Amino acid sequence: MTSFDLEHFHRDHFDLLGLQRQQGIDEGELDRVYQEIQGRVHPDKHAHLGESERRLAMQWATRINEAYQTLKAPLKRAEYLLRLAGHDPEIERNTAMPADFLVGQMEWRERVEAARQGADVDRLDAYHREMRAELAVEQEELVRVLDGEHDYSHAAQMVRQLMFKEKLLHEIDEALAAVEA
Repeated sequence: MTSFDLEHFHRDHFDLLGLQRQQGIDEGELDRVYQEIQGRVHPDKHAHLGESERRLAMQWATRINEAYQTLKAPLKRAEYLLRLAGHDPEIERNTAMPADFLVGQMEWRERVEAARQGADVDRLDAYHREMRAELAVEQEELVRVLDGEHDYSHAAQMVRQLMFKEKLLHEIDEALAAVEA
């Protein structure tokens, strides 16, 4: 790809960065490719050019950043893959979750709130480690479901559930920050 090869501009994020279209990616390779391409198209490298070339450089930098940010985050990457496969993950419309999952989420939130109220940093740290470990296992399962089985309905349900769990992890982080402040 030349610096401003318009043929590449409208390709999907994976193709744009020269990566295989799959959930399981080498994040080190993603970072390396991003840095290499960004080094070629960054607007600062083209400040000496005319207005239209500088504007094009800015568009390219924005496009590369968008692709990188989407592929860097496992859930955004999964949602993007589902959409590329023609499967709408219905993130906004389909909020139905299995009852046992919802009960589990409520129990987690109650435990986190109790630890927050009790200013129990050790317990919150333990919850943080436990949720991160749970997320890691489930993200590996998502790789298997998307890349191996191509079960897009199951993957979409997993993405929706993982979004709940990532939000819970964020709440644990906020509770830790509040208790440690």
